[in-house]
Amino acid sequence: MVRLLAVLVLAGASVNAQTITTETFGSGANAFSIDFVTIGNSGNAADTTGAPNPVGRVDYVYNLGKHEISRSMITKANLAGGLGITLSDMTEFVGGNSASHSATGISWNEAARFVNWLNTSQGFQAAYKFTTSGANDNISLWGEGEYSGGNPYRHKNAYYFLPSVDEWYKGAYGSPDGTWFDFPNGSDSAPAGVSGGTSGAVYMQSYWQGPAAFNNAGGLSPYGTMGQGGNVFEWTESAYDGSNDSASEFRELRGGSWYTPFGSNDLSVSVRSPGHPAGDDDAFLGFRVASVPEPSSLSLLLAGGAVLMAGRRRKSD
Repeated sequence: MVRLLAVLVLAGASVNAQTITTETFGSGANAFSIDFVTIGNSGNAADTTGAPNPVGRVDYVYNLGKHEISRSMITKANLAGGLGITLSDMTEFVGGNSASHSATGISWNEAARFVNWLNTSQGFQAAYKFTTSGANDNISLWGEGEYSGGNPYRHKNAYYFLPSVDEWYKGAYGSPDGTWFDFPNGSDSAPAGVSGGTSGAVYMQSYWQGPAAFNNAGGLSPYGTMGQGGNVFEWTESAYDGSNDSASEFRELRGGSWYTPFGSNDLSVSVRSPGHPAGDDDAFLGFRVASVPEPSSLSLLLAGGAVLMAGRRRKSD
């Protein structure tokens, strides 16, 4: 696996260091890359204005995929790992079955198998415990000593995983200085609805429009993620009721899609939806991946944060 690291310092009144890591999977014709944004400000205060309430407190630094997983990534992982994940046939939609478009028709179970392959193909511990081979079979719960933090879904030693609702929510609506916003564009006002591009958000489009390309799915959140508002609904790791104690219970979906007949509401902090983990026939369902940070990435982020904090102290002197 190849990891490329870049630290971007964003100019402006609220300067923050943004760490982006590019990680490569597979080989040859089946190689693909995923960009991750480091989400710092560990131990942040939870948001008490969204749903569920409270939500968004994360006590550790983690990485969140900058983009949603694309159709091409699923296809290549299927070929490399024999995963058997199915994609929605989008032939009748404007975007068709373009390889660069965000993957749709993905069940929670299939997303979990993709994540497991990311781990095992690089020599890491699988995140989710599958005891059967069907692509859409449910997981089993990890036993005592195999998980931590009261989450028997995720193995404690996994490197890649589906973001929990807190991890997903913080990346979308939070910011490095601890401020919370109502929409995943660093604003309490809804972004403009667009069919694609690097501003606004992909929503309020016709049903037959389909999703945009995974890297052309609207403006960025304060942390630097794209498409957490609109484009496709995204699976979180978490059970809808927050318990994570049953392999078959409904999981939480967030973020809305390109087709939002109720306007911007689906993109806001207050809206979430339940989804059956084996439900994969919905053309609106996709996901992104999270991971633990590389030690080098974490060191650079902390060093950058120390410099920025020093600068802030000097300004207040």
